[in-house]
Amino acid sequence: METARGTGMDFTGVRADFSLPDGYPEQALAEAERAIADHQLNGREDATHLPLVTIDPPGSRDLDQALYVEQRAGGGFRLNYAIADVGSFVVPGGALDAEVRRRGQTIYLPDGNVPLHPRVLSEGAASLLPNQTGPAALWTIDLDEDGEPTDVRVRRAVVRSVAQFDYDGVQATIDAGNPHPSVAALPVLGRLRREHAVRRGAVELQLPEQEVASDGNGGWMLTLRPRNNVDAWNAEMSLLTGMCAAKLMIEAGIGVLRTLPEPDDGAVEWLRRSARSLGISWPRTTSVAVMLSQVDPSSPESLALYMDATRLLRGAGYTSFDGTLPELTTHAGLGAAYAHVTAPLRRLVDRFGAEICLAVCAGQPVPDWVRAVLPELPGLMGGSDSLASKVDKACLDQTEAWVLKDKVGAEFDAVVLRAESGNAEVFLPDPPVIAKCSGENLPEGGRIRVRLLDADTLKRRVSFEQV
Repeated sequence: METARGTGMDFTGVRADFSLPDGYPEQALAEAERAIADHQLNGREDATHLPLVTIDPPGSRDLDQALYVEQRAGGGFRLNYAIADVGSFVVPGGALDAEVRRRGQTIYLPDGNVPLHPRVLSEGAASLLPNQTGPAALWTIDLDEDGEPTDVRVRRAVVRSVAQFDYDGVQATIDAGNPHPSVAALPVLGRLRREHAVRRGAVELQLPEQEVASDGNGGWMLTLRPRNNVDAWNAEMSLLTGMCAAKLMIEAGIGVLRTLPEPDDGAVEWLRRSARSLGISWPRTTSVAVMLSQVDPSSPESLALYMDATRLLRGAGYTSFDGTLPELTTHAGLGAAYAHVTAPLRRLVDRFGAEICLAVCAGQPVPDWVRAVLPELPGLMGGSDSLASKVDKACLDQTEAWVLKDKVGAEFDAVVLRAESGNAEVFLPDPPVIAKCSGENLPEGGRIRVRLLDADTLKRRVSFEQV
């Protein structure tokens, strides 16, 4: 694995270029600390008997979600899903609320994140840390034997996670046949929900997911993030909850949804032509979702097709409403209506979505302070999504340049992901880099040999040419 080491190899430049805040404003931090000191758990349902567990990347402390999946004796399943109730610490209209709205979401960088909330909340009092008793929005979703929801409710509760796990650790216990009881039913329900997703038309693109990681010795390296079955099944639990939340909002006539319009016929036909050129069979009677679920994600042709299919997912946004339903209420990439409610420590919109669902399930009016902010949320989240994406790309580009700076002139194996007019986007398996490449007759899905032309660490840019 190629590693970059040297003086000044941190992401200070990225933080400066995007004007990311350093620290938290004193007034907002003081307000958070007062809220922790004054916080009360009275009047909540006591759900500390539930053996909830968290599944997150190793070392995480901003733990939004804890779950307990039951396979019910009478048939079917019950998902107990606790979501951090950070809203119980935030005074509407206060200094903390204003700062959180300004930030929009947590920005993650390899050398440390820029948190949405002060760390005393997001990594402390509001986090679902193991053996810590605290507040949560507790979802209980009953499902039939086919994995379809039959009953949904959410309420404010007191919970206590019994263990903190990571994806690989849970996968290892499942593979060994001795999973923790709280996740023993996750494989069965996770597979059922994944099957439903394909039938709904959900589009899953298994493109290489680059990550920047510390090498443990002061340097940085590029890795590919493996996505095991537990990762996918756990994601299905979050998606299920988001779809149930969207249904509650639509039925109540108030909410904020994550939406994506259906791709037009031209985009799908374009993808069909791409599949044909790559030699991938796609019968006319087979949907996009089914076709993508059946191709081999490790083949270069599939990687190229996944890259082309990203065109189908352009145009995602947020849609808020209060009274009249919007024209678009669904997310084409998921094949369903969907709302963000499961990551309030890291994403602004989830706090407001949770408040709406809590009010609806309690038969109470949605708070006026929530209604007042609803029209602003799409713009606030759109801006923060754009910033987070740009920062993530800048960190990857910076690390690619660091790792390759001493390799100019060297040759590498690559796969052509997308090509047009003498230029292409290529994927190098080792080191895992996605970059621009020039050349003639670059075949999408083809394996080629490339030469590194430039690795500019100041401009965060690398470029290749076909050999």
